Amino acid sequence: MAHVLVVDDDPTVAEVVLEYLRREGFTTDHARDGERALAAAAATPPDLVVLDLMLPGMSGLEVCRRLRAERSGLPVVMLTARGEEEDRIVGLEVGADDYVVKPFSPRELVLRVRSVLRRTDPPAPAPVLCDVELRVDTRARTVQRGDREVALTAREFDLLVHLMTHPGVALSRVQLMSEVWGWDFGDESTVTVHVRRLREKVEHDPARPSRLVTVWGVGYRWDPSVAAVPRSDEPPSGGSP
Repeated sequence: MAHVLVVDDDPTVAEVVLEYLRREGFTTDHARDGERALAAAAATPPDLVVLDLMLPGMSGLEVCRRLRAERSGLPVVMLTARGEEEDRIVGLEVGADDYVVKPFSPRELVLRVRSVLRRTDPPAPAPVLCDVELRVDTRARTVQRGDREVALTAREFDLLVHLMTHPGVALSRVQLMSEVWGWDFGDESTVTVHVRRLREKVEHDPARPSRLVTVWGVGYRWDPSVAAVPRSDEPPSGGSP
């Protein structure tokens, strides 16, 4: 999992943020001020920094400038008790990727961290995913079911790839909305509608799905007939994939 550096001089806020990040599987470091933050980032380069704007001594804006000067692509999520538009714009101009105003929901912050990491360094799926007669080419963005091509919308395709690359994992609608749509908030019924449409295209009996199954009280899970595995870029020679 990603390594997150949390920079905040408020011990209560820092403790809560660190605890929620660790629960979600992130490794973490904590720094109470700008100098310690720069030293920690140099010693153990983080994948993302959660950075308070109002720090003792060196400001969060200056810390952000220096971090981005050393590593231009380092993702930064800023925390601040000041929600004025001008402060937000300044934070984004110096390189912050997102901006969260205190008081905030720790769960929202974790979703924003995941969203920023996904945007800045999206994982590359295997070139081809297969499940018996279903063949998904992630580079060409095509789907074949047996000997016929299945027409999917862009979002349906992204949803299918995400599910197939997490076989056997129950994913909530909130997770799917965040990880596939890139939304931190929204109407969860959007996910439900797309799942229904996707089932109509990839299931033998959409009313009784055997692959894209509902996990009651949670969300959905991809149950592969044969686990999704990487394949070469070339179509299989003869027979069903």
